[in-house]
Amino acid sequence: MCLGIPGQIIEIIDVTNKLATVEVSGVKRQINIACIVDEEHSPESCVGDWVLVHVGFAMNRINEKDAAETLQLLQEMAELMVDY
Repeated sequence: MCLGIPGQIIEIIDVTNKLATVEVSGVKRQINIACIVDEEHSPESCVGDWVLVHVGFAMNRINEKDAAETLQLLQEMAELMVDY
């Protein structure tokens, strides 16, 4: 099983190598966006997109509502684990 974490692309670092900065709950990380770039979506057009991030790759786009719901559920799980 794998877990994709929702994050928002805030900056394109390297167009040629398809590298971007994503923010996940206030934490910024470098990711690869090659899986979501195609003829219709240039690297530059990805800024602002919400994506599911897995092992440093943006696997697919998601909408902001789904991202917020998923982040809330992950926060609730983390809080339960602290109490456990």
